[in-house]
Amino acid sequence: MPDIKPKSMPGTRPKPRYERRANHILDNYYIGQHPDPNHLSIWGYTDAMSYTAGDRLQLHVSTSADDWQLSICRDHLTPEVVYQQAGIPGAFYHCPEDASVNGCGWPVALTLQVDPAWQSGVYVITFTGFRGEKSVTEHHMFVVRPSQNTAAKALLLCATGTWLAYNCWGGSSAYEGITGEQGDQFSPYLSWQRPWTRGFCKLPKGAPRAVAQHPPTDGEMVRYPYMEWAYAYGYSKKYASAGWASYERHFIHWAEQQGMQIDVATLHDLHADARLLDAYQCVISVGHDEYWSAAMRHGLDKWIESGGNLARFAGNYMWQVRIENAQQVCFKYLAKEQDPVQDQFMSGAWDEPAIAWPGAHTIGANALQGIYANVGRCAVGSCYHVYQPEHWVFTGCDLQVGEAFAPHAGIYGYEVDGLQVNWQHGTPVPSGLDGADRKIQILAMGPASNVEDDQQVWGETCYLGDSDAQWLLSSDARGAGASMEDVATGNGVMLHWRRGQGQVFNAATCEWVMGLTRKDSQVEQVTLNVLQRFMS
Repeated sequence: MPDIKPKSMPGTRPKPRYERRANHILDNYYIGQHPDPNHLSIWGYTDAMSYTAGDRLQLHVSTSADDWQLSICRDHLTPEVVYQQAGIPGAFYHCPEDASVNGCGWPVALTLQVDPAWQSGVYVITFTGFRGEKSVTEHHMFVVRPSQNTAAKALLLCATGTWLAYNCWGGSSAYEGITGEQGDQFSPYLSWQRPWTRGFCKLPKGAPRAVAQHPPTDGEMVRYPYMEWAYAYGYSKKYASAGWASYERHFIHWAEQQGMQIDVATLHDLHADARLLDAYQCVISVGHDEYWSAAMRHGLDKWIESGGNLARFAGNYMWQVRIENAQQVCFKYLAKEQDPVQDQFMSGAWDEPAIAWPGAHTIGANALQGIYANVGRCAVGSCYHVYQPEHWVFTGCDLQVGEAFAPHAGIYGYEVDGLQVNWQHGTPVPSGLDGADRKIQILAMGPASNVEDDQQVWGETCYLGDSDAQWLLSSDARGAGASMEDVATGNGVMLHWRRGQGQVFNAATCEWVMGLTRKDSQVEQVTLNVLQRFMS
């Protein structure tokens, strides 16, 4: 798509208001460089999200420290430090007010060459700045793509589209921000020439998840432990929604414990060259995987139809993005009114009439038939219930029809994908009305909601209310003439689909990885069943 950016669009000219930024810092969605060089700080970013052997890697660093050091570690089951350097003189550069939109623009502080010995994976950079006896530490990360002679049979695609959308470093994400006429809006344009927000690269053990361990009891105010923890310890409140540390890292560590060799790349690598998939029998997506471009989808679709196997342990397949230079573009809920592109490349929900490409065409399920579960007061206490226990996916799980699947593992939510269903002999089957192939097998299903249950608890504010449902009605994404009753509720579906010469398994929930880290036997068994079959 051509570079189209009207001068007056929101997100292009944020107002320079430090007093507003200070309030955002207290909100814990504004994470960024302190503007005062007397305040000890260090931040850095790489010139690209991924590299391969022999590539030049450029580091951009701004610090108020006298000197600083860095360490680069392959952050897999067996951590491996691959590079260290100390005693680098500090240099402080002011951060532009529009850094989240147009990038920081800091000069190159250090240039490295990616060593061919560096294995494919995610590499975390630790920056530490020193001033006298004081020090400060922050983190960044990058991916090393596999070499052409890889021995791995599976490739994990990091959900970098979602990482970018939730990255609040510099003030604006796809959810909140300092852009717009009043300096208080999200930005449809987001740059990756900036650091990752605090909590995306590294987290302390035990950081709370978006799905709470204990649902609220009657009359009790609903809690958001992850936001409370983020506020208390200075992390972004978006850490539980995206990033290596919350999702992909857990999966890779578990897979390596099972003796599996899995290469790593990014969704943006798939956008640039779909031939990346050709070397693999299985492609894996994990966690919160919400934002994709048309090129990403086309590449994956062709690969599956030709015999590839998609193992999706992720949820919320919702938005189309465009990639323009070093920016990701998504107008989301405002696309129909404000996106300058109004054809099939409009940056809105896949189900919207202008795009008309339901997610079910690729992954077998749609975000707008599901979404919220076990967050706030949406579908509280829900889990998957099994409808096809005899399917090979459940081999070794000892399940019965209607039995709850991994009910104590906390895997269901916080966002899920679902389908319109009919019922045949007590079993859900795809209706096909939402674009789903009727050959899809629904293995398990649970309830979801687009409207939050308001129990009128004193002092409580609804997290979501009915805003998503109201947008669904205005967008016609669930069909012209839909009523509030039609859009208020949905479902999540675990499914298997033979598509062309390939196959799709879709767990269709963000928190599947928690079943692995908590060693739930059913979650581990299903994951093994899928990967062993898809990689053989």
